[in-house]
Amino acid sequence: MQCADTDVGVNYVELVRFLVEPFLESPNSLRVSCEMAHKNQRVLIRLAVEGEDKGRIFGRGGRNIQAVRTVLQAVGQSSQQKVHLEVFGGEAERRNGGGAADGKAKPQRAAPKRPSRRPSPSQS
Repeated sequence: MQCADTDVGVNYVELVRFLVEPFLESPNSLRVSCEMAHKNQRVLIRLAVEGEDKGRIFGRGGRNIQAVRTVLQAVGQSSQQKVHLEVFGGEAERRNGGGAADGKAKPQRAAPKRPSRRPSPSQS
């Protein structure tokens, strides 16, 4: 199904391209797909980029991608739609199964430091 709402003129694919392309070093690598489900009430947008452009899309602390998602959700809300955006890396990443579907890896927690049982050189 096409991801353009003809009543209000929302074309999610073009909107994502407009929002994301300025971040990219090679905008030709951007791939955007869109699906609508549940009687056009839910919109799933997938975008894929190659190489380091994925990091540029996310930005420092995920600020860029969060801003893009906020805009998409606001536009969707005006059309009574729930919008979800997933970000993928390039073909090689999908083939090898690397990374989470939305590009967010679970944070690794450092193990708590345990005191050393060996005496320090100053204590010997």
